[in-house]
Amino acid sequence: MATALVTGGTSGIGAAFARALSLRGYDLVLVARDESRLRSMADELEREGATRVEIISADLSVRADVDRVAARLESADDPIDFLVNNAGFGIHGSLLERDVSIHERALAVMCLAVLVLGGAAGRAMKARHKGTILNVSSVAGAIATGNYSAVKAWTTSYTEGLAVELRDSNVTVAAVLPGWVRTEFHERAGIRTKSIPEFLWLDADALVEECLRDVARGAVLSVPSKRFKVLFFFTRHLPRRVIRWISGRISSSRNKPAAPAAPNNDAAAPAAGSKAKR
Repeated sequence: MATALVTGGTSGIGAAFARALSLRGYDLVLVARDESRLRSMADELEREGATRVEIISADLSVRADVDRVAARLESADDPIDFLVNNAGFGIHGSLLERDVSIHERALAVMCLAVLVLGGAAGRAMKARHKGTILNVSSVAGAIATGNYSAVKAWTTSYTEGLAVELRDSNVTVAAVLPGWVRTEFHERAGIRTKSIPEFLWLDADALVEECLRDVARGAVLSVPSKRFKVLFFFTRHLPRRVIRWISGRISSSRNKPAAPAAPNNDAAAPAAGSKAKR
């Protein structure tokens, strides 16, 4: 039985990947920071027919925790056949702020952890001559909306570099670049979304299905939905000064003061182990 490891597998796109891979017959290893949410997700998947769900509680901003997950990826006794590097969170902060702790955490979770886990999976899969590594990036990496765009630009570039290194190993390496997806991602990051047109929103399950089809046919970059494929094409070909102007418009619409939240709708802090996406 093949096994898939999904970081940030308790909500959003990560949970959608876990469900989709379970339906394809994979045993699962779910990684997230919140152990209670991990257990709840594992129970849900087992009720839906998953044969085995292993959980690992880990904060991927902590190097020791990342190393524990890396060791699981390199285990020869119970090998991982499919890695989904999905954990992360939104960054709603200026690049000019003196306190850069949110940016440090973002780089740890969405760059360093991806690098370490991708390398661990790559070594193990190369030795077995099979496996798949899928990194969750974003079309935001093609524009210039602060550090989140920078982080996701790195993820996309890293994925292509890893694909080059593993090109003769029979290991598949890919990145999925979603657009706006209906999850809790924006609310958790405190990002306004009222200005985003309804037709631009994607469903997480549909996005994952399209991504897995792209990966199966060997695509290194998967941009789900025709509308985001078109938008991604233009971000690659428009002058960068135009992209910066568009990015400024997007950023200003997100940064307008939001209406006060209802008292019973407390905002959750960004979670390194869970990713509800874009």
